[in-house]
Amino acid sequence: MGNECAVIWDESLLAYDLGGDHPLHPVRLDLTMRLARSLGVLDGVDPVSPEPATEEDLARIHTRDYLEAVRAAPAAAGDVGHGLGTADNPVFDRMHESASLVAGGSIAAAERILSGGANRAVNLSGGLHHAMADNASGFCVYNDCAVAVAWLLANGVDRIAYLDVDVHHGDGVQAAFYDDPRVMTISLHQHPFTLWPGTGFPNEVGAENAQGSAVNLALPPGTDDAGWLRALWAVVPSVLESFAPQVLVTQCGADPHREDPLADLRMSVDGQRALYGALRDLADRHAGGKWLALGGGGYALHRVVPRAWTHLLATMLDRDVDPARLVPAEWTAHATTLASDVALPTTMTDGGDPRFTPWDGVTELSVDAAIRDTRHAVFPLHGLDPADSRD
Repeated sequence: MGNECAVIWDESLLAYDLGGDHPLHPVRLDLTMRLARSLGVLDGVDPVSPEPATEEDLARIHTRDYLEAVRAAPAAAGDVGHGLGTADNPVFDRMHESASLVAGGSIAAAERILSGGANRAVNLSGGLHHAMADNASGFCVYNDCAVAVAWLLANGVDRIAYLDVDVHHGDGVQAAFYDDPRVMTISLHQHPFTLWPGTGFPNEVGAENAQGSAVNLALPPGTDDAGWLRALWAVVPSVLESFAPQVLVTQCGADPHREDPLADLRMSVDGQRALYGALRDLADRHAGGKWLALGGGGYALHRVVPRAWTHLLATMLDRDVDPARLVPAEWTAHATTLASDVALPTTMTDGGDPRFTPWDGVTELSVDAAIRDTRHAVFPLHGLDPADSRD
């Protein structure tokens, strides 16, 4: 089987559309798939069309009352409750069907890995990590990340690591499994004092019977490629080695980028490309190569998300794209019809430098205090020495 990768995609996934000028616009998915095709990343790849998640699939994470509220919301008048009908989570036509299809895409990715059909699988439409058991939150109706993890557990997987690299804390997934020692949730995000949803502090380490199963690395605003990657390598390999997951699930939000309008980190597309390579390495080293990748946030719709996620697809398919590669003219022509006032990128690089200095204790770097706090909160729960800088 090698490193075969299943790509979950169908244009019907674009129907998860919160409308108007909502930041989570499906154009970012359309432009990503078009860019990947234009660069030849998807040559010979036959995408897998998903089926909607079933009631049973969704009910492993969401309450029945909430599922019914989502179904009824488009026809309801006034306040429908459950976080629906807000500016963040507006009600839209066929909301249940569209959100169920996204969740079904993440289940399809999980199924391909568990069945042995592929070592890796990706659903870029997924990554809706904020939805809670009984309410919508943060642009997310159903939490496809948690639904896919729960599906894997229900089908015999005993240890799953969920690694969230979105700029916002992966709160919904952490909440779903906070007391489940079979699931380790790891989130690297902008510090909760400075960004919604205001959770994800280092001392959130899991419930009493699952101490150490939640790992939170809260990064200071302004963290760049070098700091972000320094933090990743200072914490994540050690806890993954201790936990020994059978599958690595990653939420790959593109919003840590310096151009993202909703946050304050400073990564470049080059740093994100290096990050995806790191995730591939971590999956190979610590999860037997079993890697399920999901999309997530990312609100620089035309300049950033398509390039970042094309690099993600290329990494998963072992078809890495040279950062100096020119953006194809056919893609630019199409993107211009959608955003004539945006200065579109011309290459697959921002000219960033993703090199970093490995962590070896606290220095004057602002990210080092975050690394220290997470290591001290979590490492002893895994029998690890917080002061030991060896990978």
